[in-house]
Amino acid sequence: MYCVERALSMWTRQKKRTYRSRLVLPVLTVACLSYFGFHALHGSYGIYSAEQLNTQKIDLTTELNLLTTKREALERQVAMLEDDKVERDMLEEQARRMLNYSKASEITVIAPFAAN
Repeated sequence: MYCVERALSMWTRQKKRTYRSRLVLPVLTVACLSYFGFHALHGSYGIYSAEQLNTQKIDLTTELNLLTTKREALERQVAMLEDDKVERDMLEEQARRMLNYSKASEITVIAPFAAN
């Protein structure tokens, strides 16, 4: 019986694991975690880009509010020029401004052109 067991053990002898083969799984794990960790912070949908998107959102909201107030002011001016409620003063002011005319009794102040 001992001889049979010894013969079987010779055939089932396993190879020793080398030092390199023991490091393969931990190295791959660290590499994958590093890759996904980096992209979780710096990727296009990462934490840092979320902060940039929030600041961009605040800037665009401010710009939207400014444009909304400008649009409302223009809508009020257009409402004053409608057919059923034309204000003579408003119409005269707009016409003189567009045609670059002034009355003899008015004082004209020329401001320097501001290039934006």
